[in-house]
Amino acid sequence: MRIVFAGTPEFAAQHLQTLLDAGRQGAGHQIVAVYTQPDRPAGRGQKLAPSPVKQLALQHGIAVYQPQTLRDPAAQAELAALQPDLMVVVAYGLILPQVVLDTPRLGCINSHASLLPRWRGAAPIQRAVQAGDASSGVTVMQMEAGLDTGPMLLKVSTPITADDTGGSLHDRLARLGSAAVVEALGKLAAGPLRGEVQDDTQATYAHKLNKDEARLDWSRPADELERLVRAFNPWPICHSTLHGEPLKVLAATLGEGAGQPGQILAASRDGLTVACGEGALRLTRLQLPGGKPLAFSDLYNSRREQFAPGLVLGQ
Repeated sequence: MRIVFAGTPEFAAQHLQTLLDAGRQGAGHQIVAVYTQPDRPAGRGQKLAPSPVKQLALQHGIAVYQPQTLRDPAAQAELAALQPDLMVVVAYGLILPQVVLDTPRLGCINSHASLLPRWRGAAPIQRAVQAGDASSGVTVMQMEAGLDTGPMLLKVSTPITADDTGGSLHDRLARLGSAAVVEALGKLAAGPLRGEVQDDTQATYAHKLNKDEARLDWSRPADELERLVRAFNPWPICHSTLHGEPLKVLAATLGEGAGQPGQILAASRDGLTVACGEGALRLTRLQLPGGKPLAFSDLYNSRREQFAPGLVLGQ
């Protein structure tokens, strides 16, 4: 099949790499072009940087297209000229209007990092960890005009462990999703697939992440904050303040004790125990301003006086 691949972040790049590997192993599918979002400012210098998908495509000599929108008739004509059999979409970030969905002979399929219809939208991986879901997975679906609403062609699942972070689950789902897309392509090449219609009543929306909601509200229950810390690692990273200075929290476990929300109850090499609205949270990996992430045991050895019991975080 002549395939156009559309994606932007690292999650999508891993899918593209797997498709390229499958092609070299005789799967017979040709990636004729890659669509990705326009280069964005990145880093301290805010210089324009190509997406991970663009970088990979250029390494393999694949034509790259970066339209600002696919609602532009010129961009639509450009896609049609490629004469694709199928478009594979993974975390692309642009809306595909109906004319684009109808352009490839077999339509467009999408690899979505959720067991649909559980989490539709921008941040299904992190929301699953935050909500305390027992499992997550990837759904390969036939795309339609709605947001992640299309018929489901293939599902793969994985447990969410007590140690999983947004980062670890992301990496695992990228591997599972990549393999699932290759499997779906093999089935599509053999003939039409009948997708399972989603039950819209079971759908939840995974809102895009933002830094504001990463601020730890110590009046919340400890188990809720523990999940939030894991979900928002490696981005946007949960945070609070201590002595009026920012304090990033990269890892935490449930602790013991009670007190004013945000109050330091105890400090030891095992962690910094902080009172919450219900229960307590033991912070085990922190980052101070200008420093690097450190286990709390290292901070305790060198800066014990900064973490005296009775101090209150978040003030």
